[in-house]
Amino acid sequence: MAGTSLSTELIGAAAAVLTTLCWLPQALKVLRSRETRDLSLVAYLAFAAGVGLWLVYGLLIGSLPVILANAVTFVLLLGILSLKLRYG
Repeated sequence: MAGTSLSTELIGAAAAVLTTLCWLPQALKVLRSRETRDLSLVAYLAFAAGVGLWLVYGLLIGSLPVILANAVTFVLLLGILSLKLRYG
């Protein structure tokens, strides 16, 4: 991104990796256990919508850390949501 320093991009990339990877344990737990009863469908739908908007924003401004982090997070959330809908 023009005008952004390397250190700023590295901070953004680190934040993107951390906030994206935090969803991996939840997704793996749901995949293994098939237990989704305690997950709030409304909360996950709202969060997925927000992440989807962040993804669009990242695409519009051309920020690779924002795009990658939100694309991966969106995929993980869609997986969790699909299991929530399937297993209740």
